[in-house]
Amino acid sequence: MPDSKERRIQEVLDQIRPALHADGGDVEFLGFDADDGVVHLRLMGACESCPISMLTLKEGIEKRIRSTVPEVTEVMAI
Repeated sequence: MPDSKERRIQEVLDQIRPALHADGGDVEFLGFDADDGVVHLRLMGACESCPISMLTLKEGIEKRIRSTVPEVTEVMAI
């Protein structure tokens, strides 16, 4: 079972997914490095090639995750 931080990150992603799905995209949670506070995600579908995907990642996904899980310092797409 994921720890509480990972569970909270997953919950935020589950809240964001409907908007991503509406545009033909999705996001996969790859892990959280508690030592440096970095969340690793994979953008999928339309999000992979979208010209504003990094804006979505930083201004949408990262802000939502950081507001819910203050231990997160950054969200990175791999």
